Amino acid sequence: TPLFVPKTLPSAPAEQRMVLVACGPYTTSDSIAFDPLADLIEVIVRDRPDVCVLFGPFLDAKHEQVENCQLLASFAEVFKLCLKMIIDGTRSAGSQLVFVPSLRDVHHDCVYPQPPFPFPELPKDDRPVTNPADYAFLPQSSQKTLN
Repeated sequence: TPLFVPKTLPSAPAEQRMVLVACGPYTTSDSIAFDPLADLIEVIVRDRPDVCVLFGPFLDAKHEQVENCQLLASFAEVFKLCLKMIIDGTRSAGSQLVFVPSLRDVHHDCVYPQPPFPFPELPKDDRPVTNPADYAFLPQSSQKTLN
């Protein structure tokens, strides 16, 4: 029997994409102020990547202030402030944001595989449901095709 070789389909030339990948924690060891995250946001705004893949932990369970319960708000509230900082701070860059949790995200389910972050309180214009091309909340073990 002859070997079957499928025909190559014509395709448009591949468009070059700039992808920025960062991994938390996004705080320093002595502060929960998200100063490194602010620096990352400046880089995103300056370089304007097409896609930013941000891996957790966003609020690290191993951070001393978290372990000692020294926060002035709940874990979920601090995480929401972190996400708001990212979304508001990078809006002008026009980048697609992809959020991937870590097992060390203190406010999230510590199971494997981890589900995506629930975030029903996003402003209406920022919800993934209304504009899935702009934000994606992925589970820890997942694949995503970038368009």
